[in-house]
Amino acid sequence: MPHVYSQPEITASEVAVSKIAESEVAVLIPVKSFTTAKHRLAPTLGTTEREDLARHMATHVVACAGSLPVAVVCDTPNVRSWAISIDTQVIWCPNTGLNNAVRCGVNQLRDAGYKRIIVAHGDLPLAGLLEPLGDWPGITLAPDHRNDGTNVIALPSDSDFQFQYGAGSFQRHLAEAQRTGCSLRVLRNPSFGLDIDIPEDLQILAELNKLPNGLQNKLNNKLNNKLLTNA
Repeated sequence: MPHVYSQPEITASEVAVSKIAESEVAVLIPVKSFTTAKHRLAPTLGTTEREDLARHMATHVVACAGSLPVAVVCDTPNVRSWAISIDTQVIWCPNTGLNNAVRCGVNQLRDAGYKRIIVAHGDLPLAGLLEPLGDWPGITLAPDHRNDGTNVIALPSDSDFQFQYGAGSFQRHLAEAQRTGCSLRVLRNPSFGLDIDIPEDLQILAELNKLPNGLQNKLNNKLNNKLLTNA
């Protein structure tokens, strides 16, 4: 059983996710360890900078839930502490892998009484409000800008949809949505399409001037040096 904490301070007791709003829709955000996140950005950013960026993006995605209740599913203390510090419910699900962790989170929210769940990854720096994604009665899939991964999935909480994240997940999730027989909506929206995995993604974000100030200045300098080198 996952440990679920909803109090400002972590206690030894285990509690079930509580329904904290009248809304029938909840947002679930899986977040990996900040200290080991985004290792593929190492050619561009140092360890501390990657950690700061990961935390910045996850905080932004939480804010995009707007008035909807939010739960973070995680398996590392630094993410758990961060989520508690911003008054977000935590579903503690260690050593299960991403797919099982998301399924665990969906099940917890279903058991709490939520009818629809929006699963949004924590590395979407351009994300807009998530609430409109919960208005479709079936399954909504929002692929990444390469049409490869799946950045957002909205679905009925009682669906037997099997999460299949990883490289090429969008095609697998398309097939899985069709298998369930639910109505399907594919949302290709730039605000949900850009996730940050590799230096090229980071460059897109820098060119849009959407990075935290310190990182923005560093990336601007790198971009300017690259332009001068190629001139």
